[in-house]
Amino acid sequence: MPLTLRPWLRPRIRRTKAALLASAVSVCLIAASAPSPAVPLGIGDRLFPYLGNPGYDVEAYDLAFTYPGSNREPLTAVTTIDARTTSPLELVNLDFSHGKVRSVEVDGAPASFTSAGEDLVITPPESLPEGSRVRIAVRHTSNPVYTGDDQGGWVRTADGLAMANQADAAHVVFPCNDHPSDKAMFTVRVTTPDGYTAVSNGLAVGRDRAPGATTWTYRTQHPMATELAQISIGRSAVLHRTGPGNLPVRDVVPAKDRAKLEPWLKKTPAQIEWMEKKVGRYPFETYGVLIAEAQTGFELETQTLSLFERDIFTSPEYPKWYVESIMVHELAHQWFGNSVSPRTWSDLWLNEGHATWYEALYAEEKAGRPMEARMKEAYGASDRWRAAGGPPGAPKAPEAGQKIGIFRANVYDGAALFLYALREEIGRPAFERLQRTWVGIHRDGVASTADFQELASRTTGRDLDGFFHAWLYQEKTPPMPGHPDWKSSAARASAKR
Repeated sequence: MPLTLRPWLRPRIRRTKAALLASAVSVCLIAASAPSPAVPLGIGDRLFPYLGNPGYDVEAYDLAFTYPGSNREPLTAVTTIDARTTSPLELVNLDFSHGKVRSVEVDGAPASFTSAGEDLVITPPESLPEGSRVRIAVRHTSNPVYTGDDQGGWVRTADGLAMANQADAAHVVFPCNDHPSDKAMFTVRVTTPDGYTAVSNGLAVGRDRAPGATTWTYRTQHPMATELAQISIGRSAVLHRTGPGNLPVRDVVPAKDRAKLEPWLKKTPAQIEWMEKKVGRYPFETYGVLIAEAQTGFELETQTLSLFERDIFTSPEYPKWYVESIMVHELAHQWFGNSVSPRTWSDLWLNEGHATWYEALYAEEKAGRPMEARMKEAYGASDRWRAAGGPPGAPKAPEAGQKIGIFRANVYDGAALFLYALREEIGRPAFERLQRTWVGIHRDGVASTADFQELASRTTGRDLDGFFHAWLYQEKTPPMPGHPDWKSSAARASAKR
């Protein structure tokens, strides 16, 4: 539907229309039964208590998919997981909830398995001691068709498939430990019929042709969270150019649209250079834009290959400055959210607040859209955002069937508003030093709000605990440093009564 564009509100990043995979998505397992108790587990995330699994750390995924030539038919797949146990295990739980499991092997030996909730529960032939390395191979299908209007994981495009796993839909596509705190290396192999191109995260490391088919292989050079995995399958053109420091930049677009989209795509190298001046070297081995002919309602920062709807670049209703700032938003995520991933989903503001910050800063510097005006307007709405979605550091849990409901205004402009307050409080030089240090010391890792708070205090030589608590966890928005005249809409309404 048409969007009402406002300088502080970015409705395209997430629309709750795309309700992800509640009870409508089921797992169908063809299995020998595993001994009781097989129960769904989780690592205790406040917002997604059954996401992730205890007892092991995934070191690498090898994903192999065969695309049948139709995006309405299941893909056949083999997921191989290399992990290290962190406690003794008699059962291994993986997140997986939308496919048929045909067989499981643990270290090359057949293993029994069953389902429990959204978990695939595996019984190894022998119990696994703490500190052991284990390889789990699951042969399964990966189904891009969902019940009713629900979607997640696979996104059907006009000519194939793309992937949108955030926040908790990677396990709809492949068995995994589906939580951003457990990052791993990825190798992805996709076999397609002639006429199709497959692209995934990282760099291309192989293309093997056979009669009527091609297998495309990609490998990451940095660890990645499952929610950031991307696979594009379509009648695509892959366009190559060079970014700062000879960074390989590759874009994936519908072949028929390559000329129309080129004016947008050629902006990426300069945008990367702009971000590098703000926060330091680009953190990955490649970057690019994946433009899909699909109606998702959002753009997504999948690692090294950000997903965009085609319409944002071709619809005249979106001003040029707005589109460019959204491109920078997803680019900024490569540092904030991808290289430095959230320890829990309650730390989401670290991703979205920073990406929104650099989106707004780019719009100010390149298009004359004042940051202060945007933040003042955000301040006026902040109390309403907190009431609706919780404060930035403690977002309310999603409603049933609305798992992407955590992507509310409070973690976008509400969190960017906190960063503005922090800059006002500690000064621009300290703030910019904090940003660069943050992405440097936590590169390729995970970090929390507490980590950011500790670094801010160390960077400034001040105890900022009270400041952080007020801005990130209180129900009401604190006074804005340097702007005592700024009022929230709730405060203005109270003054009128």
